[in-house]
Amino acid sequence: MSRQSSSNVSILDRPLTRGRSDHVSLSAFSLLYSELVQYHQNRVSSISELERRLESSGYDVGFKVLELLAFRSRETKRETRIMSILQFISTSVWKHLFGKGADSLERSIDNADEYMIFDNNPITSTFLSSHQISADAYISGIIAGICEGAGFTARVTAHSLAADEGDGGTGSTVGGRGAMESGFSLPRRKDKAVFLVKFSEKVLERDAALANR
Repeated sequence: MSRQSSSNVSILDRPLTRGRSDHVSLSAFSLLYSELVQYHQNRVSSISELERRLESSGYDVGFKVLELLAFRSRETKRETRIMSILQFISTSVWKHLFGKGADSLERSIDNADEYMIFDNNPITSTFLSSHQISADAYISGIIAGICEGAGFTARVTAHSLAADEGDGGTGSTVGGRGAMESGFSLPRRKDKAVFLVKFSEKVLERDAALANR
């Protein structure tokens, strides 16, 4: 029996641990994502309902991304602290999905249960002329799905913040493993996305108990 060539192997049969991940075309992603936004937009009567639908779509993606990265890393220990899971999301997950880490991760000064992940050029809303923050709700869903899958129940919402001088002014290059095609500079933006992560009371109590050990 002849050996089947790698080019004829089904994508379902290809190993997840191959050395190089193919890049996703940025133009293809933009087209497909705009279709997803329009699909939901035509079936809702308010912006809040659109955000809920996009969050739901991203939620399932978050679960799958967590499983995939856990499999590839071969880690036997799971994250148990809030800052550890947030650093994992803002670095490893962001690099896998978007080819770069998030621009910053901060804890709220006013509310101890709130954390913020900043992205100066979120790819989900860069090419949309309207409802930018609604479009970024898809990433909120991804974050929430990862948090839930890792045992950190949280409410995640997307917000807009005026870019500081110099932020997003030159655009950011998209590329890297598992990300969009490399060498493509995103257009300039006047604002940046802030993903507000608000953890449940049980998660906060557990984190406080671990900190006191």
